[in-house]
Amino acid sequence: MKTYDLIILGQGSAAFAAAIKADELGINTVMVGGKATRGATIGGTCVNVGCVPSKNLITVGNALHEPARSAFRAIVYGRTKLDFRKMIAEKDALVRKFRKEKYVDVLKGLPNVEYVPERGRFVSENEVKAGDQVLKAKRFLIATGAKAKPAPVKGAEGVEYLTNEEALSLKELPGSMIVVGGRALGLEFAQMYSHFGTEVTVLQRSERILPESEPEISDALTGYLKDEGIEIQTGVNLKEVAQRGETRIVRCTVNGREREFRADQLLFATGRVPNTAHLDAQKAGVELDADGFVRVNEEMQTSSAHVWAAGDVIGEPMLETIAAKEGAVAVNNAFRDSKKRIDFSEVPRAVFTSPEVASVGLTDAEANAKGIRCACGVLPLDLVPKAHIIGDTRGLIKLVADTKTKRVVGLHILAPHAADLIHEGVLAVKFRLTIDDIIDTVHVFPTLSEAIKLAAQSFYRDVGKLSCCTE
Repeated sequence: MKTYDLIILGQGSAAFAAAIKADELGINTVMVGGKATRGATIGGTCVNVGCVPSKNLITVGNALHEPARSAFRAIVYGRTKLDFRKMIAEKDALVRKFRKEKYVDVLKGLPNVEYVPERGRFVSENEVKAGDQVLKAKRFLIATGAKAKPAPVKGAEGVEYLTNEEALSLKELPGSMIVVGGRALGLEFAQMYSHFGTEVTVLQRSERILPESEPEISDALTGYLKDEGIEIQTGVNLKEVAQRGETRIVRCTVNGREREFRADQLLFATGRVPNTAHLDAQKAGVELDADGFVRVNEEMQTSSAHVWAAGDVIGEPMLETIAAKEGAVAVNNAFRDSKKRIDFSEVPRAVFTSPEVASVGLTDAEANAKGIRCACGVLPLDLVPKAHIIGDTRGLIKLVADTKTKRVVGLHILAPHAADLIHEGVLAVKFRLTIDDIIDTVHVFPTLSEAIKLAAQSFYRDVGKLSCCTE
């Protein structure tokens, strides 16, 4: 039986960040990482069936669609054609490249970390079984991630439906698709396939898409997606799904009225469940919540004093970057007793639709619920000169500030490249900057990032009546 200082269960973002930190600290470590789903091999969800492949295909879709939407009449485009199989092959090659360079090769360069390519499970408080081996350690990190939630509707067991994994690797472009779910993942895949040429219908349970976002953003994005030909139905209550030959059928009510939708493919984007079913966590004294996620305190420690957890396996926010931060924090706390904590209020979120959505901090409603008397400025992107220069004025910026202190407590963007623009807001929230600090900061002209300064200026002035160079 081999004994280590640390056993990491998992092989995704949280596990790798933890392994890198452990190696830096000279900790004798083994990463136990078998496949939790067919698509998520070493590197986990993000590189294999998440961020990397999906954003690659989204970019292809945007490039294919952009000529049809172009505001520049001086350019006359010819007919474009998508080679669907070649696109998927290029995506697969990109994934293999990133998996090797960013995970396999990185792991080989960690002298204090071994790798066992097996799914691990606890057999006692201090032992894990991985394949035929039993491994022992003083401390453990659970970072086994999460996977797509099974379709929560009657009849799903008899339907060949898609999750994000299958939707990234179809062999043929479907003529039509129903997407169940109107949050980030559902909308990204809906627009992606719409841009490829698929007829897409989105079914969302709540009264608006992106229900956790600012309503101004949800409403505006709904309009943009509908303008592109995507059908969006909200207030949907699923009743049953079925399959007749190659046709998928969804029966539901839409705002109380019986409806039936048919399509060539059916994609469920209805949340994720943790990879804890085969972990036998109770044998290590680790408590799970009602949905199977590992319970942790603010220092990433579980109910068992020698076990920590990080990443999607502990629940929202399920983001690659925060998973990595959690993994590194967990190792620091486990071996240095540094008692580090993560302030989740400064963690940015993004939806890679076109235009993109990005947010950090509190929404208007959340600020008011916390007793913050809120001042909110909404700036249409139409008031940003760069938007006109690039021919795309779709979007808005909503800046949420404390009325008394003028401190920025939230920033919400719907715009081209919003995921890149949001980081000024991250720094503002993290370092408690005010709208005056934003105004006092010189921004490059013309840029989309200038929109954040204009949003701050709008608290004092009608920016529609300002020149381009007003301080």
